[in-house]
Amino acid sequence: MSTVTAAATAAEERFVPTGLAARYRRPRAWIDPDREKSWLRRALPIVLSHKGTLLTALAMSFAGLMLQVQIPNLLNGAITNSLQRHTVPLSHYTWLVLGLSLAAGAAGYVSRLFLMRTAFKIEFDLRNILYEHLTRMEFGFYDRVQSGQLISRANSDIRSVQMYLTFGPAILVSCAIAVVAFIYMLTIDVPLAFVSMATIPIVFALSVRMRRAMFPVSWLIQARLADVATIVDENINGVRVVKSFAAEQRELTTLAKAADRLAWSYVKDADLRAKFTPLVQNLTQIGLVLIVIVGGLLVVHGQLGVGAILAFSAYIVMLQAPFQMLGMLVMMGQRAAASAGRIYEVLDERPAIVDAPGALDLVRSDGDVRLEDVSFSYGDGPLVLDRCSLHLRPGETVAMVGRTASGKSTVSRLLPRFYDVDEGAVLIDGHDVRKLTLHSLRSQIGVVLDEPFLFSATIRDNIAYGRPDATLAEIEAAARAAGADEFIRELTKGYDTVVGERGYTLSGGQRQRIAIARTLLLNPPILVLDDATSAVDVQVEQTIHEGLRILMQGRTTLIVAHRLSTIGLADRVVLLDRGRIVADGTHAELMETTPLYVEVLAQAEAAERESRETAGR
Repeated sequence: MSTVTAAATAAEERFVPTGLAARYRRPRAWIDPDREKSWLRRALPIVLSHKGTLLTALAMSFAGLMLQVQIPNLLNGAITNSLQRHTVPLSHYTWLVLGLSLAAGAAGYVSRLFLMRTAFKIEFDLRNILYEHLTRMEFGFYDRVQSGQLISRANSDIRSVQMYLTFGPAILVSCAIAVVAFIYMLTIDVPLAFVSMATIPIVFALSVRMRRAMFPVSWLIQARLADVATIVDENINGVRVVKSFAAEQRELTTLAKAADRLAWSYVKDADLRAKFTPLVQNLTQIGLVLIVIVGGLLVVHGQLGVGAILAFSAYIVMLQAPFQMLGMLVMMGQRAAASAGRIYEVLDERPAIVDAPGALDLVRSDGDVRLEDVSFSYGDGPLVLDRCSLHLRPGETVAMVGRTASGKSTVSRLLPRFYDVDEGAVLIDGHDVRKLTLHSLRSQIGVVLDEPFLFSATIRDNIAYGRPDATLAEIEAAARAAGADEFIRELTKGYDTVVGERGYTLSGGQRQRIAIARTLLLNPPILVLDDATSAVDVQVEQTIHEGLRILMQGRTTLIVAHRLSTIGLADRVVLLDRGRIVADGTHAELMETTPLYVEVLAQAEAAERESRETAGR
């Protein structure tokens, strides 16, 4: 089929993804992208998307507190009317207080239930928003961002923000009840009410100072938590390297230094809490002292009843909890502001590789691949490819050979648009890959990298990763083609064997064969093998090649190769040097006409021989 005919057919058809559709509840709202807004206003859409459960929790909390506020007033009436004047039976007030207490308890239960539901929903949304954003980020983002930093943001930072967004409003409701209590105090005695609240302005001023002092420390704590997470993550993933160099003590020292820096931050945070929190929480006790002194004088002079002093004392005790929580709210707010800033750093970074407006779906591909004057560099680094041009005709198998760091693997990463070229264009069936949808483009290209990654799942699930709905027969056929079926069946549970973290319970060659099977199951029209059999011995490689020869028929294949046996699979060979194609022909032709080609193969063979000798010692 010609390129023009294929394009016309693709225009009439619709692209159908091979993977299963996502089956999870997407967040109802997203973080506001306006960076000029405060962190709280940016997070407000998430909170408002759960306003039903949150408002129910707050309403029930307010109702419960309103019921509690009635109790001191009833105690005042009980002392005045039942004990002093004997006008109302004491049982009347007893049953009222008991009823209000039970009703307040029930309201508190409902409030707590709905508040926790809201908290978990907000946390769910924040995690999915962050993770979905991370899935859209390009390879270049992960080249420069440490995974431990991302893990910290997805865990402790999100938890800090969630705690404040959920429990902050509830604490404010508790503090707002102080206004209601003050109104009740005014109805009993105006002068004494103002005397009892005399310390509130001081509490407010201290809270402001506390907030300003704690923000930088909160930011430092979250940043150093991320540093510790990064060190732990790297040591777990690189445990084999650490042990091979007997570097455990050095890594422990590195972790200890990071932990010491984190401990210093926590100690500084504790110092600030110790300085401000007792003042904020206990200044209300001075109000109680003032009530006893001033109220006692009023009682002595007959201007106030004994029940009123008891009611005022109960209100002051009742107000202690909101003011204690006010101090906690200030600390939570500073921690949440620092955490939100770190989360927004990630969310505000726009993915560099996205579908262009009006991007086309590549429904079917003939496998015509072109690189036209492609130049590329990683970030601000030197040019890796320099006006490189290459044409792979449909159904052709091309081996790419070159020195280390000549740009071979880079070519394999540009085809599926893991990176975008700086200049020139990569074309699939005449379409610039930047004008195709990413999902449809990558569904047409199967890539087996030189460092295969396996998930902590069964071998069957790993092979079927790109096609979760594949049958066992299809999975076994792909494994046989990759030379993996035999060793899989020798495992205790066969295809249901669970591989360890990153697949390290298997040998490097076994991991590579499973990775090849995973790609072959997709049956892509374009196949990229980036040194995919480097960790496989010669005998196993021959078995894999037998299967590949059959599967490569009718499909375009680019092989990044070093071994002569792998090069033998190719119809032609291209030699890459200093970012450019410097020779193109059959293996025999290049051996006769290109000394550099002979030199590169000799160096690769010597390096492989040395590696085998080292491994055999």
